[in-house]
Amino acid sequence: MNLYFDTRLAEGYKSASQITRVLTENWMGAQVYCPNCGCKPIQKAANNCPVQDFLCARCDEQFELKSKNGKTAGKMINDGAYQTMIERIQADDNPNFFFLSYRKVDYSVQQLMLVPKHFMTVDMIIRRKPLPPTAKRAGWIGCTIDLSKVPESGKILLIQQQQIVAPETVRAQWQATLFLRQQQSSRKGWLLAIIKCLEQLPETFNLKQIYALEAKLALQFPKNKYIKDKIRQQLQILRDQGVIEFSARGQYRKSKSS
Repeated sequence: MNLYFDTRLAEGYKSASQITRVLTENWMGAQVYCPNCGCKPIQKAANNCPVQDFLCARCDEQFELKSKNGKTAGKMINDGAYQTMIERIQADDNPNFFFLSYRKVDYSVQQLMLVPKHFMTVDMIIRRKPLPPTAKRAGWIGCTIDLSKVPESGKILLIQQQQIVAPETVRAQWQATLFLRQQQSSRKGWLLAIIKCLEQLPETFNLKQIYALEAKLALQFPKNKYIKDKIRQQLQILRDQGVIEFSARGQYRKSKSS
């Protein structure tokens, strides 16, 4: 995998945003494989497809690309129209998201992170203020993607600190969470919240330790009055999916494959 953009493609462009789009999209289309089936390269989608930049010709997975100058994606990513993003995330064919970070001084790729579509939820999309009447697109409402709400298991690195991650590692991480696609939206939100809570706990933990996070979950799900019951329910699902193991009554262990 070549970690440098082909800057010759930017000749003739003056706009910084156009240059970035041309270089990043060309690099993705030439270098990146589908994490689901391994097909390479992924293909550029037709123009004017909302929240879809690439797709896999073999398995039909869709991908949206977000790029920024820097070492990592960070926690907040500015994006396009708020309502369009909400509709695409809620659609049956919602896309996976690639977050590409590059160094502008030499146009080299620093990080490429994939967030599978089953980790993307509506509460991650923050509505920005409408553009003022003096703006060219007065009233237009954009959005920001809050990546801090994504569990670490939902941040799959293909490139980190200019180092290429082995494709078999990437695909194993991808496969490990595909069960989330089968969950209803309401249940998926709870599962993602519990998975994020588990990341704060040691490899072996007990029910009391995860109950200590009840107040935090109550703020996230204010309509639910039976938080502890919901916690136990989600732990059961995660056990059935091999994410955690029950080692004894009230005792848990994170699976080595999770």
